Amino acid sequence: MLAIARATLSSNATAPGVIFSDTDSVIPDVVWISQERLSEIVDDAGHLIDAPDLVVEVLSKTAADRKRDYEVKLKLYSARGTQEYWICDRVKQSVQIYRRENGILKLAVTLFVKDTLTSPLLPEFSCLVERFFT
Repeated sequence: MLAIARATLSSNATAPGVIFSDTDSVIPDVVWISQERLSEIVDDAGHLIDAPDLVVEVLSKTAADRKRDYEVKLKLYSARGTQEYWICDRVKQSVQIYRRENGILKLAVTLFVKDTLTSPLLPEFSCLVERFFT
């Protein structure tokens, strides 16, 4: 994820809070927001108030939290306009990449440790998936 932070056209944050409304707020593990959108989605107190372009979640250990990552958060990010959602599974050593297609997030690919992750949102970024888990 360090390569994302080095890009001059973006901003990333680790474990930021995203406040969509009084009833919908989440704390993803990592988000990425394009420089063009950053000033539009941060309020005066520094809270994110709209969907990040990219959200990364590391799956939790409990079944309830895993279900929340796969169902509740996926649905929320999809409805709010997130462009990509990456779910990292430490047990399976995999990353599931959801990309926006026809207005919703759909599973585009599942990558494993020997695969290289790239993203149309981050044209200069590439990373072996194994680096996510070492």
